[in-house]
Amino acid sequence: MKYSRMLAVLAAWALGSAHAGDVTVAVAANFAAPLQAIAAILEKTTGHKANIVTGATGKFYAQIKNGAPFDVFLAADNETPEKIEAEGLGVPGSRFTYAKGKLVLWSANPALVDAQGQVLKTGEFRKIAIAQPKVAPYGAAAMEAITRLDLAGRLGPRLVLGESIGQTFSFISTGNAELGFVAMSQVLEGGKLKNGSMWAVPAALYQPIVQDAIVLTRGKDKPAAAALVTLLKSDRIKALLRSYGYEL
Repeated sequence: MKYSRMLAVLAAWALGSAHAGDVTVAVAANFAAPLQAIAAILEKTTGHKANIVTGATGKFYAQIKNGAPFDVFLAADNETPEKIEAEGLGVPGSRFTYAKGKLVLWSANPALVDAQGQVLKTGEFRKIAIAQPKVAPYGAAAMEAITRLDLAGRLGPRLVLGESIGQTFSFISTGNAELGFVAMSQVLEGGKLKNGSMWAVPAALYQPIVQDAIVLTRGKDKPAAAALVTLLKSDRIKALLRSYGYEL
């Protein structure tokens, strides 16, 4: 009886693998690491494979309007997916919030950033990195925080702009900028700071970073796209995202 049951399980797995497909996902750079973990779970549990392309939300919007071959878009804001849906570039009703991000001031130097962020006013540093505010929501949030802290004049000449939050993180981690504003998800692992030093920017200093996903027209009726969306909405993934510092 056990042998027959095992054969049935293997047959079901083989049938699922035979129908497995792939999904091409455009994802905002802040969510790159979590999506890699989610893609591994997707392939293990369904056989579907996720092809991941990372970048800045604003640039993805322009690419999608120009016919880029993406099936699902995970943005770093909610306005861009809303525009995509309104412009008929996404599947109606498929848009949903998958995470709410947090902004941090981070340095690869473990002694540079203090717990109150006073380094912005008193610290000695040459360069501070943020993502390009025009295309990256985390960059816009960083600029908003700098302005509310009345530090735009002081920090303006020292700003280094990354094309995405991913490039911004790279600037800081390689020392091209001593510190900068990045996503909390980029510096946490298992709920703990991986390295360096950070200040969690108070939520009152910037507009909430609500991150929406949408199935694009090309992904309509694609089983792999549907499977990814289902997984993103599951309790299993919500627990994973909390470990990266996201709110849900």
